[in-house]
Amino acid sequence: MARKGSSMRLTSSRVSSLLISMFATFASFYVAGRLWQESQTRVHLIKELDRVTGQGKSAISVDDTLKIIACREQEKTLAALEIQLSAARQEGFVSRHPKHTDGTETKKRPLVVIGIMTSLGNKKKRYAVRQAWMGTGASLKKIETEKGVIARFVIGRSANKGDSMDKSIDAENSQTDDFIILDDVVEAPEEASKKVKLFFAYAAERWDAQFYAKSIDNIYVNIDALGSTLAAHLENPRAYIGCMKSGEVFSEPNQKWYEPEWWKFGDKKAYFRHAYGEMYVITHALARFVSINRDILHSYAHDDVSTGSWFVGLDVKHVDEGKFCCSAWSSEAICAGV
Repeated sequence: MARKGSSMRLTSSRVSSLLISMFATFASFYVAGRLWQESQTRVHLIKELDRVTGQGKSAISVDDTLKIIACREQEKTLAALEIQLSAARQEGFVSRHPKHTDGTETKKRPLVVIGIMTSLGNKKKRYAVRQAWMGTGASLKKIETEKGVIARFVIGRSANKGDSMDKSIDAENSQTDDFIILDDVVEAPEEASKKVKLFFAYAAERWDAQFYAKSIDNIYVNIDALGSTLAAHLENPRAYIGCMKSGEVFSEPNQKWYEPEWWKFGDKKAYFRHAYGEMYVITHALARFVSINRDILHSYAHDDVSTGSWFVGLDVKHVDEGKFCCSAWSSEAICAGV
């Protein structure tokens, strides 16, 4: 029995030794494999560094290699940001003109583009505006070059396109060259908001001005007062300037200022703050916003309400400037009825 027990213990010991040996062997293969894998990774990184830097063999550490590769990735990110910045310049949110080292621009931007809303039968009013402040021919160009003020009459087309009224406008424009003719607008009261919206869109694409103003053809504009007032707001990229008001929303069809969508303004039926419609001004960035989003900006019955609604959800500075209250004329006023 003793011999048999001794034999069993010997056998068990040999099995244990064999298992330990096998485990050690497998552990050695595992460790060697990991070391080989890590060495291959290091070789790959060093080769990648050699390829990128072109410096040949290098004893630089893996950490430094990773830092250099990270720098390359940041360079790619910077390049992508430069592309986005270029796109922003094209969209009008950043000045497109290069600047000198002292910060001055290489090309003088127009101060303001004034769109004077007019109608097909208002030839006498347009004549009065030209005589009073806008000028024609050389005097019109002088205002543009010396004061940076571009003024144009804005008009749509007749409901019967190509009729005598359209031809009359084309003939007048051929003599004065001071119209913006919006072919996609029909001259009708219900198209007033669309007309203003497309003016801002057209003007922002045509002229890289600091400001864009909406006016009408029965007011006088003091260009010098306008220029000095706007100069005070050059540092504000999103200014909405005018004679600000709010008031009752008229819900009865027989009322003069009837608003078909009165129910959108709440139970108290009061308008949000917006600039009075005779004349108001927006900055370049806001005009570009209108241009880019023209197809989805809603139009209400009145163009001044529509314009105000476009900026309700934006980070816009509303500037209540009494000089734009055209009914209250003073020596410093910007506009007055004619």
